[in-house]
Amino acid sequence: MTDRKTELASNLARVEERIASACAAAGRERADVTLIVVTKTYPASDVRLLHELGVREVAENRDQDAAPKAAACVDLDLTWHFVGQLQTNKVRSVASYADMVQSVDRDRLIASLSTAAVRAERELGCLIQVALDAESGERGERGGVAPDGIEELAALVAEAPGLRLDGLMTVAPLAGEYAGRQRAAFERLLEFSSRLRADHPAANMVSAGMSADLEEAVAAGATHVRVGTAVLGDRPRLG
Repeated sequence: MTDRKTELASNLARVEERIASACAAAGRERADVTLIVVTKTYPASDVRLLHELGVREVAENRDQDAAPKAAACVDLDLTWHFVGQLQTNKVRSVASYADMVQSVDRDRLIASLSTAAVRAERELGCLIQVALDAESGERGERGGVAPDGIEELAALVAEAPGLRLDGLMTVAPLAGEYAGRQRAAFERLLEFSSRLRADHPAANMVSAGMSADLEEAVAAGATHVRVGTAVLGDRPRLG
C-alpha cells in the first residue's frame, strides 16, 4: 500500500468502528447506516484510493471541484452526492454526474433540476434540506428550507419529471434553539421524516451527522452519515 492508501484505510477503519459502536448502542443493525465519504477539496486520486478500499458513496459540495473529479473517476462504480448549496446556473453541470442532490431547498431549484435531468435523460434522487434554524418562509444560514416548507417542496419534487423524492437532510445548526444540541436536532429531523413518509412512503432516507457528531445522528435514527475529515484527515487540499 502507498502511504496515503494506508492512511485512508486506517481512518476508514476508525470511522467504521465508530459507526458500528453507535449502531450497537442504539440497538440498530450496522447495515441500516450508510457511510458517505465527503471528498470535497480532495483530489481524484483520493477518490480512487477510497474506491479500492471499498467506498462506493462519495459527496461533493462545489460543482467547480466536483465536475472534473467525477469525470476523472467515471470508470468507477460510485454514487455521487451533491451536498452543497446549489445555484441554478450550476444545475445542468451537477445533473450530468450527481446521482443525488441532498440540498434541495426551494421551488426554483426543483424546476431547474427537473429540466436538467430530463435533458440528460437521467433520474436524480433528491433530499429536501431542512434548516432547523430558519423561521417560516426563510432559508437557513447554511441553506435549507424552514420546517414548515418541507411538505410543499416534497410534493413538487415528487411530481417533477426526472426527479425522485428520497427523503430529508440537515446540517446541525450553529444558531437557534438546536445550536450545540445535535442529538435533539437530529431527532427533530426524524420526526419530520416520519411525517413525510406518511404521504411519500419511499422517501425514507435521512442524511444527518458528520465527523464530529455521527454518533448522535446514528442514535437519532439517521440512515446516512456524511463524513469527511475523519476519513481524509488534514492533508493539504485543492486550491
